[in-house]
Amino acid sequence: MSTAQPRSGTTVPDGTDVRPGPVVPSPERSARPASGGRLRALDGLRLLAALMVALYHYGGRGGDVTRAWGSSPQDQFPTLHSWFAYGPLGVQIFFVISGFVICMSGWGRPLRSFFASRASRLMPAYWVAVVLVTAVFALPGVVYAAVTPSEALLNLTLLQEPLGAHRVLGVDWTLWVEIRFYALFALCLVLPGVNRRRVVLFCAVWTLAAAIAQASGEEALTLVLMPEYAPFFIGGMGIYLLYRDRRDALAWGIVAVSWLTGQYHAVEGLWHSSDPGQFSYRSATVIVLIVTFGFAAVLAIALGLLDWASWPWLTVAGALTYPFYLVHEHLGWVVIKALHQDLGVPSWATLALTLGAMLLLAWLMHRYVERRVTPWLRKALHGVR
Repeated sequence: MSTAQPRSGTTVPDGTDVRPGPVVPSPERSARPASGGRLRALDGLRLLAALMVALYHYGGRGGDVTRAWGSSPQDQFPTLHSWFAYGPLGVQIFFVISGFVICMSGWGRPLRSFFASRASRLMPAYWVAVVLVTAVFALPGVVYAAVTPSEALLNLTLLQEPLGAHRVLGVDWTLWVEIRFYALFALCLVLPGVNRRRVVLFCAVWTLAAAIAQASGEEALTLVLMPEYAPFFIGGMGIYLLYRDRRDALAWGIVAVSWLTGQYHAVEGLWHSSDPGQFSYRSATVIVLIVTFGFAAVLAIALGLLDWASWPWLTVAGALTYPFYLVHEHLGWVVIKALHQDLGVPSWATLALTLGAMLLLAWLMHRYVERRVTPWLRKALHGVR
């Protein structure tokens, strides 16, 4: 039997360059031409999600960023701060993308290879980001408190969340969510071998188990099954099944149920009342619309509706997303303070320059860290000398 390769070469939210295994045609598989190009539109969507999160950290919340600006972002961006407050939904979009591409990358891949690909792409940039932020926060002129040396060392393992230590990177809680998804996917699908039947069963069981975990209130079950975020990963996996066969009725059902439950969890977790004491008001309708956009955008890419968006610069955008996501928050606050308070740069110019500086730092990390260390680490984990 001949094999056909799906379109390959996109990146997951942690920066992984996906090289999926072969797709074996079946009687149910719809006729769809294979292509050797990248899913560049997915790279662009990833950067959009990262910029949403960055705008939230810079202008859509209170707390530490207020010290960076010298006053509340409500004062710096009187109108748009309420729109920046929707930025956390970029994380949910990331999770939908992750479900799609992890299913793609794990298909036909042995467990050791899956582990090597995840660790080699996740850790090098993460280690550098932890060292950079720890070093900068330890400088005398920086107003933010540094973690203890012991906590900084623990952060290198990515186990600070379950062990209750202070985080060096504010965004690393999302990496802990991703790691738990990778573990579930590896144990339940990669280890026995990924195929359509197992993916459908896994999605159905996880959806039901996550609902039971939330209803039970058991912390251990909630920790493992992540009911708040499971619908987004599951939805992404369902979309990957549609990428393989758009006539797959069960896959359409998986995506629909995931969207329905995902929008509910997003509204419950992110809605703010119009109480004046709240930093911002988030409309439940807008939250639903953004979640819908995330599902619809990944689905459109999977169905080939955005194949026309194949500009080469999107590949660069995809490469920068992960290191940018790691460093933008805390180092961005340092840049904002230096530009706005110390040099008197206007708010909008400060915002633009800070985003540009973090993207430049992300490019340097990709060029001099990821491109050099990732291949070496992957070979080492594979046992290749």
